[in-house]
Amino acid sequence: MRLTISLIIAFMGILFTGCAAKKYKDLSYIEKNNPKIAVTPKLNVFTPRKNSEEKLPVLIFMYGGNWNSGSKDTYGFFGRNFAKKGVITVIPDYTLSPEANYDDMAQQTAQAIKWTKAHIEEFNGDPKQIYLTGHSAGGHLVALVVMNPKYGIDPANISGIILNDAGGLDMYNYLQKDPPTTEDNYLTTWTDDPETWKAASPIYFINDKTPPIMLYMGSKSYTSIKSSNRRFINALKDFQPNMEPIVLPKKHISMIIQYFFPCSKPFDEIKSFINTHNAK
Repeated sequence: MRLTISLIIAFMGILFTGCAAKKYKDLSYIEKNNPKIAVTPKLNVFTPRKNSEEKLPVLIFMYGGNWNSGSKDTYGFFGRNFAKKGVITVIPDYTLSPEANYDDMAQQTAQAIKWTKAHIEEFNGDPKQIYLTGHSAGGHLVALVVMNPKYGIDPANISGIILNDAGGLDMYNYLQKDPPTTEDNYLTTWTDDPETWKAASPIYFINDKTPPIMLYMGSKSYTSIKSSNRRFINALKDFQPNMEPIVLPKKHISMIIQYFFPCSKPFDEIKSFINTHNAK
């Protein structure tokens, strides 16, 4: 039997990260649940095993999976490896399509951010140093909730955003050319309303209050992701002219698999980004 990607990731995560950090599992973060959602998602927090006298920066990671698959428990390797490097890491679950649409997912992402700001000091995290990151669909969600004001996240409270081969940055452009169907639950996720697609697209909400962005893109990734990332970068240049994407010779899945290995260069690059934008 062929192993699923999720099982492979989980196995390799254990293999390469071991017990490098403390894990606080299945913490409730939802303040008000949507009655149509049967199971309320929770989150995991990873902290360094060794206590620090100083409050540490915080990274919230939203996983990808085409908005209809994924689990926080698959990505323990990500949390442990960043915690080992002195970054407290929060990994929420969120309700997936077809049980939820993109707006439900974004509302939950916003609640995870608000929970983190309110509670992360309990884990020795610094609420003034909150960074967001996401791969694929997760990149879309972290960008959207900060940039679209409807989700109630003050951009001033976010020290930076790290996008990792993010999908969905311009769903309006993509879905106009390839309208959603029931395939991959896209009709449920996005609806058939072009105005909804635009409201779901972070590119149309970039402004001078957008937090500093660090952007990774795989040169061998999907064409749709590469093209939307390029449009996003061009739009961002008006407000962050010095932002240069980091393009890696990798496919889409490899862009997250690289975090299995604690020696991977992105760890140092992201730590440098965090140090540069330290709020203190």
